[in-house]
Amino acid sequence: MKDDKLTGLLEYIATSLVDDPKEVFVDEYKQGRTVHLELQVAPEDIGRVIGKRGRVANAMRSLLKVVAARNGQQVTMDVVDFN
Repeated sequence: MKDDKLTGLLEYIATSLVDDPKEVFVDEYKQGRTVHLELQVAPEDIGRVIGKRGRVANAMRSLLKVVAARNGQQVTMDVVDFN
């Protein structure tokens, strides 16, 4: 599975959670075997993708790590605020 599939998976999950799916953007950076993903959503949807005590964000990270591990990679995911 390629890195763009990781990006696509994160976009799919995030657009399913937010009220404004047009404002979901994922930036991807590679460093060796590690893929760094930065998720940006509308300011009013940040709480939805983070969840209480970060449970939603941690669940997304877990899914991404499983997919990446199948391809011999590592992945990190951060929710960023670019206001």
